[in-house]
Amino acid sequence: MSGKPVHFLLVEDDDDHADLIRLSLLAEDSILKTVDRVRDGAEALAYLIREGAYKNRPRPHVVLLDLQLKKNGGINGQDVLAAMKADPELCGTPVVVLTSSHIPTQMRTAYAHRANSYLCKPASFNEFDQMIKALARYWGGVNYTPDRQDTPPAANPPPGPAGT
Repeated sequence: MSGKPVHFLLVEDDDDHADLIRLSLLAEDSILKTVDRVRDGAEALAYLIREGAYKNRPRPHVVLLDLQLKKNGGINGQDVLAAMKADPELCGTPVVVLTSSHIPTQMRTAYAHRANSYLCKPASFNEFDQMIKALARYWGGVNYTPDRQDTPPAANPPPGPAGT
């Protein structure tokens, strides 16, 4: 287990989905993690640029983004993704799209905006729970980004020539 927590930002307007995602993330105990949640695109952008009520919040290591956000302030999930990837301060932050949409054009648009992963929310509670736990293990434990303050475990060096 890493010594420093991985900070997730959950951008989700559905309270039931947000509760399930948060519970599943926190139940995955192989990594230390923190989770903040915002409910719409305008809030997400304010959080990410540390504006207003979010000025003292940490930069997330991973953003979990619902594409199907209600357009409060006219900003949907695709808008948040495009704004993040166009911002030099935010473009390296991994964005995992979590959506109920299986529409190929939305997938293509998300990847064109440089989403790092596109996951469709399963209908089954158990499948949803397992998907979120696997997401936490990968993005929080296996994957490393430059802004994480911990480092990957040292790899074993390849063996040298015989007799050295």
